[in-house]
Amino acid sequence: MSLGKTEVEYISRLAQIEVREDDVDGVAAKLSNILDLFTQMEAADTQGIEPMAHPLDAVQRFRADVVTEVDQHEKLQAIAPSAAQAHYLVPQVIE
Repeated sequence: MSLGKTEVEYISRLAQIEVREDDVDGVAAKLSNILDLFTQMEAADTQGIEPMAHPLDAVQRFRADVVTEVDQHEKLQAIAPSAAQAHYLVPQVIE
């Protein structure tokens, strides 16, 4: 697919990207190459191929869900300017 000057100007206006007049031809060529690549990818036969979440057969290493920090809840609540029922109280900022 070949893009022209008007398409590049339209796309740049939608994306709110400034494209200088002398760069329009180069941007048009690059965008056209990207769209051609999409056309090639659409032509690939993907029947019977299972979708993958990642191209590598990677496995997540999970760690044990264990508490590693000391509970300082009561200590921090005691020094707070205002707290009640395990919550920090703040002044209302929205009417």
